[in-house]
Amino acid sequence: MKIAVIGKGGVGKTSVSAVLARSLGRLGKPVVALDCDTNPNLGLSLGVGEEESQRILTMRQQVDEGDVEHALGWDDLLDRFGTDAPDGVRLGIVNRIENPEPSCPCCGLSPERLLSQANFGNAIVIGDFEAGLGSYSRVGNEKLDVTIVVIEPTPRSIDVGLRALDHARSHHQGRILVVANKVRNSKEAEMISTAIGDTSITVVPFSEAVASADRKGTSVFEEANADDFIAPIRQLAKSLN
Repeated sequence: MKIAVIGKGGVGKTSVSAVLARSLGRLGKPVVALDCDTNPNLGLSLGVGEEESQRILTMRQQVDEGDVEHALGWDDLLDRFGTDAPDGVRLGIVNRIENPEPSCPCCGLSPERLLSQANFGNAIVIGDFEAGLGSYSRVGNEKLDVTIVVIEPTPRSIDVGLRALDHARSHHQGRILVVANKVRNSKEAEMISTAIGDTSITVVPFSEAVASADRKGTSVFEEANADDFIAPIRQLAKSLN
């Protein structure tokens, strides 16, 4: 199963992706989490830590500089440029590259190529995409099993979310779901629900625990009183099972 998590910048895509990945891992599923953002933070949200996240980025830089051998295949790529996260999740960091069709998967480590072409066996692959629709729009038709659009209750976020939903539908990108994040009251939930129509929606309340984890550079799983954020996404993971 291939899942893309998309939306406007700042809506909480990375936090949602991390909790979804670890929730699926806790259900016994093999999970590959791909940080497809140009400012990678998924490792921190998964609980990998700054040092290990930086190690992966440094390895990629060494390949670009010719100091490290190139990966020979998708599995080798994750071995070289990935790391183990809690709950059995395997993390890979995807860097933006200039050449979209190079001769090896190592140098072709782009979000659209990985999500459309990579084969990680029976693993559930979750791509935490960069803000907007740039990389997501290049994935190709019918390449995904699930598209999750994260929306917060602001006009700009809803506008980006609606465009994301239209693109996902027109390109047949699998099951389409919405996470309404940072919702403080029923009025805000209704605001998003009315805008998106009959698309399946998971409402996630605003959580101080997420803000605290972001400030510390740690996983929300390490925060007290985080279940209000984690529980709805855990239920979403079960619905994908």
